[in-house]
Amino acid sequence: MALQSPWKQCWSEPPTTVDQLLEYNTLFLFLLFVIPLAILLLKHLLKLEKLNLPPSPPKLPIIGNLHQLGTLPHRSLRALSHKYGPLMLLRLGSSSTLVVSSAEMAREMVKTHDIVLSNRPKTTAANIFFNGCRDVAFAPYGEYWRHAKKICVVELLSIKRVQSFQYVREEEVENLINKIRLSCFDGGSVDLTVMLQAVSNNIVSRCVLGKKAEEENGPGKFGELSRRAMVLMTTFCFGDVFPCLRWLDVVTGLIGRINATFKAMDALFDRVIEEHRISHCDDVDHSSDKKDFVHILLQLQKDGMLEMDLTQNDIKAILLDMFVGGTDTTSTTLEWAMAEIINHPNIMKKAQEEVRSVVKNKFKIDMNDINEMHYLKCVIKETLRLHAPVPLLVPRETSTIIKLGGYDIPAKTQVLVNAWAIQRDPKLWERPEEFIPERYVNNPVDYKGLDFHLIPFGAGRRSCPGISFGVAAVEYVLANILYWFDWKLPAGGGAIHHEKLDMNEVYGLTVVKKFPLRLVPTLYNSPSN
Repeated sequence: MALQSPWKQCWSEPPTTVDQLLEYNTLFLFLLFVIPLAILLLKHLLKLEKLNLPPSPPKLPIIGNLHQLGTLPHRSLRALSHKYGPLMLLRLGSSSTLVVSSAEMAREMVKTHDIVLSNRPKTTAANIFFNGCRDVAFAPYGEYWRHAKKICVVELLSIKRVQSFQYVREEEVENLINKIRLSCFDGGSVDLTVMLQAVSNNIVSRCVLGKKAEEENGPGKFGELSRRAMVLMTTFCFGDVFPCLRWLDVVTGLIGRINATFKAMDALFDRVIEEHRISHCDDVDHSSDKKDFVHILLQLQKDGMLEMDLTQNDIKAILLDMFVGGTDTTSTTLEWAMAEIINHPNIMKKAQEEVRSVVKNKFKIDMNDINEMHYLKCVIKETLRLHAPVPLLVPRETSTIIKLGGYDIPAKTQVLVNAWAIQRDPKLWERPEEFIPERYVNNPVDYKGLDFHLIPFGAGRRSCPGISFGVAAVEYVLANILYWFDWKLPAGGGAIHHEKLDMNEVYGLTVVKKFPLRLVPTLYNSPSN
């Protein structure tokens, strides 16, 4: 007797045994779920075929183009864009991702479709850490985001408020200079990476929370938690790439680690806010300029001057946003700036001569001095060009289908702008791979989002609102460490021998140097020292 397929048997005669029932149920489930899913997928593919989509690299089943991202996605995507063009559509797991790699396409994107491209794709970590994305960076585009951004821009990140926080920068930089000065006596090297992270964290933490991220005798609780959160936000998450495999993030322990870090951070924020509420009940001079962001928010809330009601969770999400957005980006920029300066002795000499000629014999650098340090500002611009802290910027998402560069971009497409590739484009920059601060002398190009070939902070509605806050810290720290000290490589190396630092990168929330920046400081022999 010829063997008959159980699938055919289920159709030809009614099931009578347990095995036949199971086979029948299997077929029924197949019909009930798989076929409708296949029909939907076919409809989706037929719909996409009718669209004029951007070119795509070949994809693997299931994972799509994930394998082509590599350990340094900004570099891998630039290499792919050289082959497939400035607009490139990738399939990363189950999501479509558009990669923008030219200033021309970035300009068209912002000038023509900024509102449609003002949403953010939600990630698991951001959703947990920011209380359902109730912050500014990851909040969906809409009324809440507009009000939250306005509060942050006016009350923490405005030029006036940035200037009012100068006393914090001065005190924290003075502590940094004193630590480096002590190390000069034994002639050893210092881990400048760690020092720059600490001073950046403390400046932001004091401005936002009113207390240091680092304690005098070691890492502070908040400093540890924020660094842990930054690592978790860039850890691979199955649920973000394959929503049906979200359960694997529970199995691997990722969700547990995120929740544990969030709960500890949440409790710390609750305590900080409660301390501020208590101080508000005391006789505190609320007119003082020396107020941190928590004080400002609570005062606005008490006076009924907010355009919307902020819950405690909203406040905590915004506070974390300000900290995450301002610490790593600042310390990373400082680290790359010093690395490039060490690798270019002529640039270090020129920058130090300018700083020292402006400051002369004063015991403290003030903001008026910084405004006269034009070459220093060129050094920072060139650092931001070659080493954009967030090279792919923060992802956007299309809310409806749009036409970009002649192509159809479907709704719910994630959009990555490769600022790193744009800022090294040989069509836009002469000798683009070289560190040349002089290219900005008598050149009005700026990094505030109007010149699309230099967009380290993004452009349009979702650009970083903290440019003035972050740059003020970078300028003040860099001016001081160049004024007070001469620098060289350890173990007898240095600028005079033309030895070079290893400039390899590690990709994370920001792109940092692979190896810590260890340098030997020597106290500058000036009359003020």
